[in-house]
Amino acid sequence: MLQLKTAGFKALDNLRREGIFPPHWEKAEELETAANSVLSRFLDERFRVSEKFGGGFLLPELIDRALRTTENEHMDDRDLPECEKLKLVNALDRQNAMMQLYQRYVDLLLPMLLDIARREQRNARVVELACGSGGLTLALAEAVRQKKLPVTVTGSDIVPAYIDEARRRAEENSTPAEFRRLNALELTELKKDEFDVMVMAQSLHHFTPGQLAVIIARSREHATTAFVGIDGYRSLLLAGGVPLIAAMQGITAFTLDGLTSARKFYTELELDMIAEIATGKRDHQVACSWPLSILSVRF
Repeated sequence: MLQLKTAGFKALDNLRREGIFPPHWEKAEELETAANSVLSRFLDERFRVSEKFGGGFLLPELIDRALRTTENEHMDDRDLPECEKLKLVNALDRQNAMMQLYQRYVDLLLPMLLDIARREQRNARVVELACGSGGLTLALAEAVRQKKLPVTVTGSDIVPAYIDEARRRAEENSTPAEFRRLNALELTELKKDEFDVMVMAQSLHHFTPGQLAVIIARSREHATTAFVGIDGYRSLLLAGGVPLIAAMQGITAFTLDGLTSARKFYTELELDMIAEIATGKRDHQVACSWPLSILSVRF
């Protein structure tokens, strides 16, 4: 219901005909500003289109606008102590394990990685950006170890406590994963083509459209093959379901973060627009594997 595809495609077509989309940019700062501005303009245009189409289109538009928020999750609060952030991230890790999401992610990523390994006749190299305490990175590395696959797995995050926890868990279980402290918005520590695939799972909504566009654009400099983004599918069901499941752990801040996250999930069309702005091309893919939206940008 919250994907609003009919009104969305019409709004996007209007922006293309007016020459507003895709915007021109040269520097990362221009890209961030342009993407934020165009996505805001798109939502306004979609509202006008929904009004013109009538009640059956306007009602879900109004619901979407009521749910949308730009608030940050507690775990993104710069003033929150790292030990408290770690509690929230570990709660998310437990939730993902309970819902068996990590295995879903591994199954989605391995075919691409194995194809790269066969083509290049070497280990495929994958790095997860904003990996938190490393749940997906560790799960992927464990699958690589058990199946003896030609894949090298790295996780990264900007929060030192997350990296320390991920390294501790990797060492404790002898999991072949490396963890590095990286700012996903800059990636200045990386070499050109240092990896083949850059992955961001369950973190897309933590970034503004402009920030996400910058991450995709900069990934092209350091990944030979693709950027893969995985996040929750924007829907009424998840808007209620995510905080409900989060509440099972009895952590108030985590429950509220679940609600905030569900309200911030991007629609498939928004992800499509962000990718096109970042790359200047239309050869990426956005797909739904319920309850996930998957963005694949090939370089």
